[in-house]
Amino acid sequence: MNDIELKNHYPNLQGGTLLPLVLTRVNDAPDNVFVRPALIVVPGGAYIMNSGREAEPVAARFLAKGFQTFVLHYHCSSQGAFYPEPLLELASAVDYVKKHANEYHVNPEEIFVVGFSAGGHLTGNLAMEWSDLARHGFKGDASVKAIGLGYPVINHRLGHELSHQKLLGNRNPDEYEKMAAELDLDLHVNEKNPPAFLFGTAEDHAVPVANVLSYARALSEKGIPFALHIYPRGEHGIATGDYETSPQKDYPVDRKGISDWTSECADFFRSFCVEPF
Repeated sequence: MNDIELKNHYPNLQGGTLLPLVLTRVNDAPDNVFVRPALIVVPGGAYIMNSGREAEPVAARFLAKGFQTFVLHYHCSSQGAFYPEPLLELASAVDYVKKHANEYHVNPEEIFVVGFSAGGHLTGNLAMEWSDLARHGFKGDASVKAIGLGYPVINHRLGHELSHQKLLGNRNPDEYEKMAAELDLDLHVNEKNPPAFLFGTAEDHAVPVANVLSYARALSEKGIPFALHIYPRGEHGIATGDYETSPQKDYPVDRKGISDWTSECADFFRSFCVEPF
């Protein structure tokens, strides 16, 4: 299927491209009627770029597990895009999939989002702000059933402040600190946050595991359902956990267990679905 340029459907956006990786036929029945939940994948990249290893390879894993999948390539600081532009592009992607549910054989009530690193922050930002996006001029439906966060940036004081800096752009110190705190996700979890699947690695030196632990604690305090997996091995950016997506020499040779996160996340999402898998 063709890529979707979101700006063509949401003129207020600077850009954003949604890449469908979906099935149009899953059986040999004459009418071939089927419905799946949908998953939008949000790559990381410090709000500077979109990581390829956290894009289509992840979508392909979930496509094989029963989801219709989409990859969002959102605009970043390198393209002159700052908050709330990435948030509005993700919200528009969710709204677009809902509006075109029949075309993509999707249940519009079962939209999930998985994000990594800064893309995890963006996904968590949607989870925090989805019900209040009208203040940014958004008029669609950006609600999701649940989210997945892989080694996410959560709080600018817990490591990798560069992501917050690139998201917010050049601001005076007082304004930057105020807005950074407003986008520290663990400080603003509320009852409207969707359930979350969380994973990270103890060896992550770029975005310390304290980020995901702090978010899990905030969800727990608000009674939001979540699953938390901390793997002992693996540096930042482990993606699917397979050698294919992270062949660098600094990644562990023995990755047993890390690649299981896709199955564990899919199982978590399935618990909120009505479709048979």
